[in-house]
Amino acid sequence: MRGLFRGILFVLVSLGIAFGAFWWWIGPDWRAFLSNPPMERDVLFWSQEQRENGFRMLDDAKFIIKSRKVEDSDTLRELPDGAPLSLDMDLDAYLEQNQSAAVVVLHKGKVRLEKYGLRFDRDGRWTSFSVAKSLTSTLLGAAIKDGHIKSLDDKVTDYVPGLIGSPYEDVSLSQLLSMTSGVDWNEDYEDKNSDVARFLSHKPQDDLPQIVSYMQSLGRAHPPGESWNYSTGETNLIGIVVSNAIPGTLADYLSEKIWKPYGMQQHASWLVGDDGLEISGCCIQAATRDFARFGQFILEGAEIGGESIVPDGWLDLATQKRADIGEPGYGYGFQWWTYDEGTFTARGIFGQGIFIDPERELVIASNSNWTSAIGQRGGESPAREAFYKSVQAAIDAEE
Repeated sequence: MRGLFRGILFVLVSLGIAFGAFWWWIGPDWRAFLSNPPMERDVLFWSQEQRENGFRMLDDAKFIIKSRKVEDSDTLRELPDGAPLSLDMDLDAYLEQNQSAAVVVLHKGKVRLEKYGLRFDRDGRWTSFSVAKSLTSTLLGAAIKDGHIKSLDDKVTDYVPGLIGSPYEDVSLSQLLSMTSGVDWNEDYEDKNSDVARFLSHKPQDDLPQIVSYMQSLGRAHPPGESWNYSTGETNLIGIVVSNAIPGTLADYLSEKIWKPYGMQQHASWLVGDDGLEISGCCIQAATRDFARFGQFILEGAEIGGESIVPDGWLDLATQKRADIGEPGYGYGFQWWTYDEGTFTARGIFGQGIFIDPERELVIASNSNWTSAIGQRGGESPAREAFYKSVQAAIDAEE
């Protein structure tokens, strides 16, 4: 009996040591994530702590959702340091209020400000959410330049035949890009019955891609081209359009056209749905410096080796107001939010962003974990707008 007890004790001690070694080996990010793991897949309804732990490692948490790697290059595009930027605001208080994981400010291609928080650093990858929309739009422009897609006047169904017979039969690629299709969609991030909360759990019909099956069932709210309505589902359709037109995957195309040739510091990843296709309306994980590099790439005309990867005039179309969103001074382009003053931005829920000011040669990349999806409840969104203004004022004061 004593021998049996010793044997059981030995096994328990061995298991305890093994678990302790495993707990140490997985590192602080995994330890934090597993200490309070989310019970559901939809990040919209995670707690503040779960988001903070999860946003830094969505591409590693493969038991929640899978991802596809966006390969980087062996040749790094350096970001030289510039003189520290002097702001007329309390930067630390702003970063704390906005639950900021990172902010990187580039001016004329030099790093003028770089700060990290929430246990995040320049070597980590944070999720982009809808910042990915602006990258997806750029890939569609590249597909036109490469001859894979003929024209912005083409119908969506020319590239997604699974939508024949749906309201998208009358929608052009231009209308899809500017979210003026007129097709009904609910983007309420706090409603579990909204379209944006439900589409990833949809069971596809007729062997169609998940998003195509979901979108074909939607109704029409307005005639095409008459009304703007923000729809992540439509950016996911843009991804299907590009995927069906190009050889290979969206992740490979992003690597081929931008990530490798522009010299990003590390690989990125793109989350994929149950059908194995990239969720193109969101969900690119990358270093904040690489999000800043993408902003610089756009600022420089989307050029690789002196030649733009998008057609002539594309960036003017994409980054200027194509649709009235009902807010004075603001608009929507081709998956970019526009300001009437000539600046534009990519935005993702919970405080992800790439702000671009061509006149000042300014790029501001930020990652955060706001208290709500669009940052109105905690005042984070207005605070970020004030931060942009402070950076602009600091640049103007220097010049």
